[in-house]
Amino acid sequence: MSTARYWLHWLLPPALLALAILALLQSDWLASLGVAPAPFEDLVVERVVLDEQGIALKYRVDSPDPVTIVQVQVDGAYWRFTQQPEGPLSRGEAAWTRIPYMWVAGDAHHLTLVSSTGATFEHTIDVAQATPQPTPAKFGAWTWVGLYVGLFPVALGMLCYPALRRSGRGVIDFVLAVTLGLLAFLLVDTLLEALEQAEQAAGLFQGPLLVLLGATAAFVGLRAISGGGPDGVSLAWRIALGIGLHNLGEGLAIGSAVAAGEIALGTFLVLGFTLHNVTEGIGIAAPLTESQPRLPTWAGLAALAGLPAVAGCWIGAYAFSPQFAALCLALGAGAILQVLMDVGLYLHGRTASVSGLTTQPLLAFGLLAGIGIMYATALLVSG
Repeated sequence: MSTARYWLHWLLPPALLALAILALLQSDWLASLGVAPAPFEDLVVERVVLDEQGIALKYRVDSPDPVTIVQVQVDGAYWRFTQQPEGPLSRGEAAWTRIPYMWVAGDAHHLTLVSSTGATFEHTIDVAQATPQPTPAKFGAWTWVGLYVGLFPVALGMLCYPALRRSGRGVIDFVLAVTLGLLAFLLVDTLLEALEQAEQAAGLFQGPLLVLLGATAAFVGLRAISGGGPDGVSLAWRIALGIGLHNLGEGLAIGSAVAAGEIALGTFLVLGFTLHNVTEGIGIAAPLTESQPRLPTWAGLAALAGLPAVAGCWIGAYAFSPQFAALCLALGAGAILQVLMDVGLYLHGRTASVSGLTTQPLLAFGLLAGIGIMYATALLVSG
């Protein structure tokens, strides 16, 4: 068989399938059956910006039919507005609408968007606060917040390394079991956060499926590059990567909360995540007790685990979108799952059997203690 015929046999079926689908979409096959789909319009508000010029909304069409916004109400009164881009928006398209309404700090404002067909779309600003504007000084401030939440507590946890090296084998195994517990908690917490963000995204992104695909891609990708069984140093790098992706999600939560005017929530998030992440630094240091990493290795591990919180704060404050947050959290969940397996295998290699993790009281207590510690510090986040 010639090369041309070989490739023809591969390409012809998908090409014919694409043509068949295009023909179906272009035809009016429902009309021939006497069925007419009911008109349906929907859109999702993805971001609100409050500044000296008024209110700006970013919304995305989430319906098969195009949507044309013709009127805007704020607190029951009609207001003039501008939209970019102008005109009707097709499925998946997004636009910014600017409303010159002088909002009142601390007050609630109710917005209603009216389409050309009379359909209405509601959105409420619970507590109006000026949205942070991207300036060099603000970027510097958000960088400091990200370092405070991510890099600083992780580095603090790593300072336990000398004490861990001087401890006996049982203490190190206990700390590894605690690491398993905290990773298990982070896995569940990250997945729940990802699904929560997915619910707020436009339906066209198929949020739950996006979370599943993102988590699977991270798990398979990290599994593919992880090679053979984990040794202490490579395991520490993988733990740092998984924690770093999780901290990216933490930064997104802090930045978006403050940008939305939820100052009290943002403060609780900063305090809770900071305390949260100290234990993560200990978990990174635990597999390194049988080696003597040099300072660049420690700096790299701390940066990998902590610096993503800085990027998360930037994105959350200035470019947040629920579908992007869901994808980032899903990637973190997949990475944490892979790291969780690696830590389990590493601890298994140090113990007599897999069942030893549940039959040895000290290790079982360590696992439960890790989950309990993360749950206790998470109370500050939800407080």
